Parts: sequence; structure tokens; C-alpha cells
Amino acid sequence: MSRNEASEKQVEAARPDTSTWLAANAGSGKTRVLTDRVARLLLDEVLPEHILCLTYTKAAATEMQNRLFKRLGAWSMLDDDQLIAELRQLGLDGALPPARLRQARTLFARAIETPGGLRIQTIHSFCASLLRRFPLEAGVSPQFTEMEDRSAEMLRAEVLERMAEGRDAWLVEAMAPFLGEQPEALLAELCGRKAAFLPPRSPEDIRALYGLPGDMDEDAVLAEVFLGSESDLIARVIPVLQAGKSTDQGAAKKLARFTGPDMAGMLALEDALLTQKGTISSRVPTKDSKQALGPDAPRLEQLAQRVESARESRLAVEAVKREITLHRFAQVFLPAYEAEKMRRGWLDFDDLVVRARDLLADDRVADWVLYRLDGGIDHILVDEAQDTSPVQWQVIERLAREFTSGEGARGDVRRTIFVVGDKKQSIYSFQGADPREFDRMCDDFADRLQATDAPLSRMMLEYSFRSAGPVLQLVDATFEGREESGFSPEQRHKAFKSEMPGRVDLWPHIEPAKEEEEDAEWYEPVDRIGAQHHTVRLANRIAGFIAETIGKPLPVEIGFSGQYKARPAHAGDFLILVRRRGTLFTEIIRAIKARGLPIAGADRLKVMSELAVKDIGALLAFLATPEDDLSLATALRSPLFGLTEKALFDLAHPRKPGSYLWVALRERREEFPAVLQVMDDLLNRTDFLRPYDLIERILTRHRGRQKLLGRLGEEAEDGINALLQQALAYEQSTVPSLTGFLEWMQSDDLEIKRAPDSAGARIRVMTVHGSKGLEAPIVILPDCAQPTKTIRERLLPAGDGETAGMVWQSSAAAQPQVQSEALERAKAAAERERDRLLYVALTRAEKWLVVAAAGNLGKDGSAWFDQVQKGMERAGAETVGYDFGRWGSGEGLRLGQADWSHLPFEQVSVQTPVLPELEPHLLTPAPLPAPLPESRSPSDLGGAKALSGIDGLDEDEAKLRGTVLHLLLEHLAPLPAAARAKAVPHVLTLAEDLPAETETIVIEALSVLGAPALAPVFAGNALAEVPISAEIEPVGRIHGVIDRLLVTPDKIIALDFKSNRTVPRSAAEVPEGLLRQMGAYAAALTQVFPGRIIETGLVWTATQELMVLPHDLVSAALSRTSPT
Repeated sequence: MSRNEASEKQVEAARPDTSTWLAANAGSGKTRVLTDRVARLLLDEVLPEHILCLTYTKAAATEMQNRLFKRLGAWSMLDDDQLIAELRQLGLDGALPPARLRQARTLFARAIETPGGLRIQTIHSFCASLLRRFPLEAGVSPQFTEMEDRSAEMLRAEVLERMAEGRDAWLVEAMAPFLGEQPEALLAELCGRKAAFLPPRSPEDIRALYGLPGDMDEDAVLAEVFLGSESDLIARVIPVLQAGKSTDQGAAKKLARFTGPDMAGMLALEDALLTQKGTISSRVPTKDSKQALGPDAPRLEQLAQRVESARESRLAVEAVKREITLHRFAQVFLPAYEAEKMRRGWLDFDDLVVRARDLLADDRVADWVLYRLDGGIDHILVDEAQDTSPVQWQVIERLAREFTSGEGARGDVRRTIFVVGDKKQSIYSFQGADPREFDRMCDDFADRLQATDAPLSRMMLEYSFRSAGPVLQLVDATFEGREESGFSPEQRHKAFKSEMPGRVDLWPHIEPAKEEEEDAEWYEPVDRIGAQHHTVRLANRIAGFIAETIGKPLPVEIGFSGQYKARPAHAGDFLILVRRRGTLFTEIIRAIKARGLPIAGADRLKVMSELAVKDIGALLAFLATPEDDLSLATALRSPLFGLTEKALFDLAHPRKPGSYLWVALRERREEFPAVLQVMDDLLNRTDFLRPYDLIERILTRHRGRQKLLGRLGEEAEDGINALLQQALAYEQSTVPSLTGFLEWMQSDDLEIKRAPDSAGARIRVMTVHGSKGLEAPIVILPDCAQPTKTIRERLLPAGDGETAGMVWQSSAAAQPQVQSEALERAKAAAERERDRLLYVALTRAEKWLVVAAAGNLGKDGSAWFDQVQKGMERAGAETVGYDFGRWGSGEGLRLGQADWSHLPFEQVSVQTPVLPELEPHLLTPAPLPAPLPESRSPSDLGGAKALSGIDGLDEDEAKLRGTVLHLLLEHLAPLPAAARAKAVPHVLTLAEDLPAETETIVIEALSVLGAPALAPVFAGNALAEVPISAEIEPVGRIHGVIDRLLVTPDKIIALDFKSNRTVPRSAAEVPEGLLRQMGAYAAALTQVFPGRIIETGLVWTATQELMVLPHDLVSAALSRTSPT
């Protein structure tokens, strides 16, 4: 099969012997080029451990590895002709002898058998593995933990609290006016920008940043304004202005606040004489008042000029004071925060990269570290390079240092670097990405490699294998002239599938709603927007369009022929992209669900906002505090218990004042038996179960998961699982308690991400950021109205470069020029990134793109709707009418190619995935395990035991005497005879209590141990205190301990010590209870030792006599035992 122009460029880019810098348009197949290049490196017999692939996300790394393994695995199963065809397509044009084919078939096994696997990982993952391998050299704990955002936030709060309670409290107090009640945002920024604060800038440097001379302070500013006569002038001006027009009167009120030639006085003058922008007001004084002021009019004007001139200095002085305070605070806070992280063995994501960079930059160990990385890295591949931050580039530079120097441990090996990216898709500036770095690093590597015999090859992939021609036409037309955002006229888009039918629709704009819907029902939320609100109308337009389109023809290519047929569109074909998860996002999901269309739900969800989590949380809150009526009522109304509104009202309303709902529920137990059964069970266990176990009991034992999913749908599963994960995380971080867990969950609005590729045949709704790397046949962009231009960051770069420093933004009315310029640069950068975000959104579409907007568009043309409209007009789109029924109509634009309504239609059944029906036994609680049969003690089978054989002792005293005697016999028997007496005191410490006649008992025990007739009983082969358990007739299960057991090949002898004072003269006189006990032992031993002779006997300690009991005698006694 011959290669076309697009494939030829991919093959050229994948050449393994050339360092390549590849600029790839969206949909141009860069992942294929990456996998092709790795495959060709392996074909060139490069060891897998010498290849490093760095991707931006874990999903991308997994996708690339799966593709590579799928290809290598397929090669191992192809015949020669098929394999040759595959290798030719890959770019191997030379001879392919049988040995080369055999080698290709072994690559899959080599790749998966490589220790540690083929290294395709994110840069954070690579840095973490590097630090774990060389912790000593990197100065980190070998067992370091990667910090979660929540842990970092809690640690920052802890460090701040310690500062506030220690000797640095004055710093916290000085920062308090600026930190406010929620200091976390600034603290997080401070930690993210720590390189600009450590080491801290000196006051002189900060003053120089703001352009302040060394002698400029508040007094100098006041000296510029106040010459000495201002108080008298203002006293004369105020009455004149009070007699003037309303504008003059307003200025007079402000001037009345003038307190004198101090800073407060200057602020009063600024308020009265200047505009909000800091320029002299042309409206004060008015013409009439100016004439009335006479000679004071020019004096007032001159004062206003001095105030205007000094205002910039005042703002700069105040900003410098704030920033000096911030740097002093950072000088203490940041080291304390870093030290605490080090003490706990924690590293955040930034630490991973910075520590790895520093390790590779350390000339003392860098070469050794690189060599120890499986002998070195010869080939580096970087994916999504446009999103790589400057610090991450520094890591890559260090890894490739030997590539560009022409030196290294294996100088005969050609080393390459391959970088692929697209500046137009750089949309992660909040993570440090800077698209300018893409070009800068390209130039840098080109200069370095120029000195070697392997210069850098710069290439471009223009062909899109994803999108139809009209979509790409719109993209080029929309971004025409937007070079500052990364769009080059040389890098235009070409449709590889040039004949594929495609279409772009720009729906008519929906004007902002003038009135909210009135006469809402009493039970509806007060902040619910009306049905005619512009966002609701657009959401319903979208839902109606999807419902109407599902089942209609959608073009699909027949193989790779370039010919097309049609299949019915299904829900999984639709991808809806928004800029943020706001009202429109919520209304779209609501409208689609109202239509009964299959939808995957939100791509991200806030755990504590999930209904299922709220229901479980309400039940937990009640269990923690049973007096919490609101939580109990919420839990009762939830699917967990299912009470109706009326049932809850009837339960709660008749209560007496001050009576708790829980008390009322218990008093009506007969009406709510199932509810009380669950509540009682959970309350009885609340103080003993950890939060995770308690939640699991609710979900499993009491079928909470089944009830919640049955009412709320399978979407609730993600929230439930996230709650369980948080319970485990909480238990690992502190001593767990239910109240502590509830506070822990409320302290942070945790957000989790759903996998974007798990939607199946369902409509997907997500942000443009979340759609990176995804595609869909039909893409809808509804969030194209006026963008939000607020810059949330408070710490902004004062200029380009690491040495420029940071400025701390004041309020809009108090910004000196340095801050205003920094803010304008940030806004310009944000606008350029919005352009790139629009590019990402547009290029997700394969065949059909719909663009819409509702609400204000603004007047500066920056709204996406306006940009797309201009692009559609440049591309020659036609005007068409759109009718959305009750949701409006109007004229829009359409750009299309090859109407697909007449294509051959093939009916294909696409079903929404349905969870399999579970077996009934899986939906009901497992029955309680059957209780184990109660076991009986052989010494408690009834009958007399003659325990009262000791005169004057009651039963308890006799038992205590026997227990101590048994203890002595057990522990003294193994000792030599000479050592037994010395060991007695130690053995007696093992007894819980001692009788009064302990000395007599000791003498008796030593006599038994020393009796010659009993020597075999205490021989070395005799077993002591042998536990035994068996099922015997007619007793049932017995469990006991045999005092002494002698085991021989043909005989088993069981002996029991008896401390009775009155000893029977023969076995026939032994009490019935003792005979039954020994009979039970005999029956049990018969099961344990089948085929051997079983004998039993009693050792009477009072007379040091062994009495053997006939087997028939003990068996007969056992048969007389009652079964219970």
C-alpha cells in the first residue's frame, strides 16, 4: 500500500535516527507518530530501558502505551506478508529479511518483560520515580508521600496558626488586614510562587520595582500636596460648593471630611477632586461655582493638580509597605511550611519537579544518576510540549545535556530528542504552561544540536485526520490575523478526509432575559431562574436539537475508501463543551434529563453537593447528635428511609415544644418498625465503628447503596465511592471519630473527576479544558457569550523573566502603575489563552459543529460568538433560518459540504449500556451466620465431683486451691528437681489470687513431682495442658484441657490431677462427675487417634497415687450424660 502525503510526513517525523521538533495541528495524528517512533526505535534494537516518553497526563500515557502494545502484540501474530506490509507503512523501505521479521515479532515480549516496564509516563511520575530511586542524593525521605491539595491546604493553615500563637504573631497580625477571613487563596499562591520570595527581596529592591526614590515616603508624598494654606482654602471653598448644584454639593460633603495635611486629608481630597481613575474631575467645580470662587478657583485647580500628581506616589508607597510586609511574612512562613513538609516526608507536585531538576543539575551526582538510570537515556520523546512549564523544560534539558554535548558514557550511540506539540492548544497557564517556551526551547535545542553531527529537524503536520473540511475552514477563518495567540498563517489546516461531509451551524443569538418568571410555586427554590431566562431557553434548544437528531442520518466512512454511507445518530455522538460549570452547564444537563435522553452527567462533581452524599451525611450527622432534628428529618425523607412529606409532617407536628424528633419516632415504634430497626442498629455501633465502617454498614447491611441508586440513578455511584475514599483518607490522617469526619468533610468542597471516555453511548457535557484529547461526531459550543475577564491571581509577574519579581495586586482603585501594567499583561495573556481555548473547542468536532450563545456578548468583539460569526462570514457561510419552536427562532449562519441526507442509510442499533440485572440474592442482606453450637466442658457434664473433700473450704476456695496446684504442677514439672523449690515464688506470681494455705499447696505439689511412682507422668515425652475439642455422643461439642497426655505408637493415656482430700479406694468409688469427664476425654481421643488404645486415669495429689480407670466404666458414665 502506497503512502499518501499526510502519511509520508508522519513517517518522516517518526524517523528514529533524527532529532525532531514537530508542530502538529489538532487531529493530525501526533499520538500515532509518537507510537510509530517508539516502535521504530525498538526495531532498531534500542533497549526499552533507554527510551523515555514524557506525556502531560496519565490518560495520555496509558493511551500511548496501550496503542504501542496493541501494535507490537499484533505483529507477533501476523504472517510474513502482513507483517511486511505493516513495516512498510511504518517507513521501513529497505530489505526485510526473515531475521528482521523474527525480531519484530519478539518486540512485544521484550517490551513487557523489561524490568520496570517501558517508560511512558507523565513528567511528574518520572520525577517521583527519580527521587525514589535517589532519595539520599536528592535530599528527600525514601518514603516520601505525594501531597494531595487538601493535605497541603490543611498544612498551610496549621503553619499559619502556629505562627499566630508564637513569636511571629506580629507578622500574622500585620498581614491580617490583607489575608481576611479566608487566607488560603493567598497562602496557596504564595507557596506556588515561592521562588519569587525565597530568598526574599530587600526593601530597596521592592522600592526600585515601584520606581520609588530612597527618600520617598508618606511624609514626602504629603509634602508634595500640602504647601501650608490648604486648610484655609478648603474652608472657603466648602460654603461656595454647598450653594451650588448637586455635583458641587456632593464634592462639598467629601471636602468636609478633610482633617488637615495628613494622609486621611489627602484621601478626602482625592475623593472630592479626582475621578475613580485618578484624573482631575471636570465636573467639580461647575461653571457657576467656579465663578463664585473667584481667585480661589485657580488655587483649587492647582491643589487638584498636586493631588493628582502625588496620587501615584501615594499608591506606590502604600503598595511597597504591603509588599515589604508580605516578603517578611513569606520569609518566615515559607521556610516553616517547607520544614514541616520535610518533617512529614511530603512533597507536592511542584516539589517533585524542582527536586528532580536540582538533582540533575548537581554536577557532583548528575552523571552518576543518569548512568544509573538503566545505563542512561538515549532517546527522549516529549508529548504535549506546549503545556510544559519552564521548570519542567529544565528537567528535560538536564536529561538531554549529553545529547547536545556529543559526549557520554556511550559515545558510539546516536541519541535523539523528539518533541511534539501545538502552541495553539496551550491552555494550562494556571499550571505554569507558557506557549512562548515552545518556540524558545526549539531554538535552544536547535542551537545546541547544530554543533553536533545530528542537527534538529523542524517539521509541521497540517493534515487533520479528524475534522471535516467546513470545520477546518472555520478554524482558519476565525483565527486569521491572531498571530499573537500562536496562530501562524503558515500553519493552516488541511482536511485529510477531504470528501467527508461536514457542517457548521451558528445558531441565532439569544438576547438576555428582561424579566424573570413570576408566580413561582411556594416550594420552588427562590434562586431558581425562570423558564424564559436566556440560559434556560438555550438549554432547551440544545435538548430539543439532540432529541430531534438522534436516529437521523450521520455520515460514516466505508472502511478507508473515502466513500461514505449514513448511520443513525445516537446519544454518544454528542459532546457539549462549556467554558465553566455555571448556570448554563447545570441547565443543559437538567433539560437533557427532562427529555429522557441518556446523559453521562457532569464531567466533574462536587462530592458534598451530591444528593446521595448529602443524604448519607444527614444520617451521619443524626448519629453523631441524635438531638439534630433537621438532619434526622432529612435522612427520613431521603431514599435511605423513604418517608413521605405527609408522614414526616404527621410525625413531627404533634410534638410538644422542646421535644426531639427522635423521641417522637421512638414513641411511635409500631408505625415505623423498619426505620427504628436500622436506627437502633446504627446508634448502637456509632461509638465503636470507624466512619468508613459505619458508612459501609449503611450502604451494604441496610441496602443504602441499592436505595440511593434506585432513586437517583447510577450517577450517584461516583459520589458514594468518593465519600468512602474520603473516609479512608480521613482515618489515615488522624484519630478517627464521626464528628471529626463530618467537620473534615465540611471544611473542603472536594471535587472529583469522572473519566471522559467512560460515557459510552451517552451525551457528554464537560468543560473545554476537560475535553483535551477527545473528539466527537457532533460538538455543541453553547457557552460563547461575553467572557469573564477577571484575573483571580493576586500575585502577578512584574515583567518577563525569573528576575522580574512579583507584584501583589491592590484593589482596582488603589493600584499604582506597576500593578496596573502587570494586570494588563495578565489580561492580555488571558485573552490569548481564550483564543487557544476556542481553538481546542472547535477542533473537537469531526462532522458537525454547532455554535450558540445566550446573554450579553459585550461590545469589544471578544465573545466567542462574535469571533465565530466573523470567521463564518469570511469562510462564505450562508444565512439560514432556524426555528426552535417555543424556544425561539431567528437567522443564523451555516457552512456545509456534501449534504449527507441522501447517503445510503444503514440502520444500526446502538443501545445505551445497561447494568446487568443482579440475582435476587445479591439484592438482599445476607442472613446472619448460624450461631455455633455451644460447647460444654468435660468437667461440667453433671454428677458429683467431691470438690468438698477439703474440710472447712467452700466450693470457690476449693477451686482456687485446685487452680494454684495445677499451676505449680504445670510450670515446675519441666524443671530439674533441684531447681523447682527456687522457682516456686516466680510461678506463684502467675496466679490471679492465692489461698491462705499456699505453703501447704506448694509442699503437696513438690511431693507429687518427686514421687517415684509418678515419674512416668512427668517424663519428658509427656504433654502438658493439652486442649481438645470434639463432637461426641450424647453430649455434643466439648472443649477442654487434658492435664497430662502420654502418646505412644500404640497407646494414648490421658491423666487428670485431682486435689480431693478424700481419695476413693477403687475406681468403682470414683464420683460420677469425674468418670463422665474422663469418659468425654476418651471419646474425643478416639476420634483424634483412631486405631490406638485409649486409657484414662486420675492422679490424686493428696496421696501421690495414680488410679487407672477402666474404659467400660468411663464410657458407661458418659452415656448417662444428658444431651443438654
